[in-house]
Amino acid sequence: MRVPNSVVLPVGTHVDCCQEQEVAEKTRDIMARITAMLAERKSNLAHFINNLEGNEEPKFYVDQWEKLKEMESCTLTILNLVAVNCTDHRDIKKLEATVLKHVKNEELFPEVVRVLPPIYRQVEAAIVDIAQSEEMADHGMMDLQYLLNKLSQREHLAGLGRELLQDILRYLHRIGLVVWYEEIKHLESTVFLQPTFLITMFKLLVRHHLVQQLESIS
Repeated sequence: MRVPNSVVLPVGTHVDCCQEQEVAEKTRDIMARITAMLAERKSNLAHFINNLEGNEEPKFYVDQWEKLKEMESCTLTILNLVAVNCTDHRDIKKLEATVLKHVKNEELFPEVVRVLPPIYRQVEAAIVDIAQSEEMADHGMMDLQYLLNKLSQREHLAGLGRELLQDILRYLHRIGLVVWYEEIKHLESTVFLQPTFLITMFKLLVRHHLVQQLESIS
């Protein structure tokens, strides 16, 4: 909801725990809830903006107004929910095919037809090589400057500068090959070459009954 032109594919799991009719009913219910949520968000934003515009001293609220207007302009495309049975490999392949079909849709993702300079592919291949090397730690975290130094040691990337590398990392972050939180001050100099490590870590930290488990510790 805060990213411009977002595309969201809802995925319903645990189909194997439901009857066929239940799946259809739950799918309709989830899509209806999402539609209602988006309508409520739009209404709330309009209400907040109107309140600020009607304030007696609007100059004190310019920053808030600009932020709300920016959020209001963020369009959100919700695709049809895909229901899958995660215990069935065929359903996983079906989900994969659905994702690929949407990603290749130029109307949803105009950048899919963007032609990238050859150096983007060269840096991508080099980063994959570094991430898979024996010297790479399991957590896959690497300092941005150290990564630049490692890449610059390769003959065909000797002229790679920090600014160009950052542009390439933004692209690789968008396609999910790496994770780089450049907008977070404490993480802007760290590149995660193994995004799966973050997933594993979050699974340990963010899980059902975590609060109850922590409270049970004397």
